Amino acid sequence: MSLPSGLNHGLRLPAIAAPMFLVSGVELVMASRRAGMIGSFPVSNARTIDELDEWMATIVNSTTSDMPHWALNMIVHSTYTRLADEIELVRKHKPPIVITALGSPARVIETVHAYGGYVLADVNSIDQAKRSAMLGVDGLVLVCSGAGGHTGNLSPFAFIPAVREFFDGIVVAGGAIGNGQGVRAMQVLGADLGYIGTHLIASQESLAVPAYKDMVVSAGPADILESAALTGARANWLRSSLIAAGYDPDVLASQKSDMKLGAPEDSAAKRWKDVWSAGQGVGYTREIAPAAQIITKLVQEYQLSTEGAAQ
Repeated sequence: MSLPSGLNHGLRLPAIAAPMFLVSGVELVMASRRAGMIGSFPVSNARTIDELDEWMATIVNSTTSDMPHWALNMIVHSTYTRLADEIELVRKHKPPIVITALGSPARVIETVHAYGGYVLADVNSIDQAKRSAMLGVDGLVLVCSGAGGHTGNLSPFAFIPAVREFFDGIVVAGGAIGNGQGVRAMQVLGADLGYIGTHLIASQESLAVPAYKDMVVSAGPADILESAALTGARANWLRSSLIAAGYDPDVLASQKSDMKLGAPEDSAAKRWKDVWSAGQGVGYTREIAPAAQIITKLVQEYQLSTEGAAQ
């Protein structure tokens, strides 16, 4: 394992609470960290730069010495209009981990490395992983098949070993992880950390609206539809939410739109409010519960799987 000792600090579970649009906020970040996971949120969940400033300040001021680190997830696509302002806030608040998504991490590496932080690049293909590794990122987040939100098409059984052939930095892997055994399985394949998202949508601390949480609780893997029609990038959606919003799932499966990522309140963002995303691991979630309860169960499952492997 190549996880730096500093990132092991306070971890009960070697995992990151994945940054989820319209789901991850300050409360979920802090609850995840108190329970023993790295917490994270995407910058676009804060509707304005001033609000993002407040969120980051709240996390920094609420951090205690025994907590795991936290991560800021940044969109670095060329069409995203707030990037320069957000980089200034990174420089100000110094998040220990910055996770870049939907573009090259090059614009943030120098800023984060200047204060000793780690840059992890979100990638969904081997080519993307190679390009990010060449830029000097500290880690790669491998978005494997079955992941919620924007997704990949590679199985972790193929993706993780392939990346380990050329990259010895931090590797995080996500895609349908809904129990502690899944985290352990990613480690066996060569990852350092798991990415857990869908299971935390139904946490009490998440920003998801009640109907979204209820839909996650009642859904199974067959209720997930992959489509690039809504955002221009391949993503996994809850089929029932598509139907409720007036979309035909069968038509969406074969369509694609242009990618355009502006401010959080733009038309692309509004599509995420009308339809809801989840990963293929949605079947692990069967109740709305505090994040601490969800994570404690994951920790217990992880410990049992590691103890079993040692016997």
